[in-house]
Amino acid sequence: MSDTPVKQQSTTAFYGQAVASFAVALAATAAGIYHLRTDGWVRAFLGIAVLYLVTSAFTLAKVIRDRQEAGRIVSRVDQARLEKLLAEHDPFEKL
Repeated sequence: MSDTPVKQQSTTAFYGQAVASFAVALAATAAGIYHLRTDGWVRAFLGIAVLYLVTSAFTLAKVIRDRQEAGRIVSRVDQARLEKLLAEHDPFEKL
């Protein structure tokens, strides 16, 4: 009666592609900032901005994942309570 959802996992290829894409994007941005024809403090500011953006993106992804997992747990608890009530209910019992 209870359906246990299958835990979905990313494939190794998808994980590798995500890591490679992140590395290429970060390297390309760093190379672009390095080759700018401007003062060092401007390049340093842009470098710090990129690092801040990356850490913010990781934090946002973690918060979204945590909220989604918490929602799944609450949903499973509610489903278990409903199944228990339905299992204990006898429609032919006199009130």
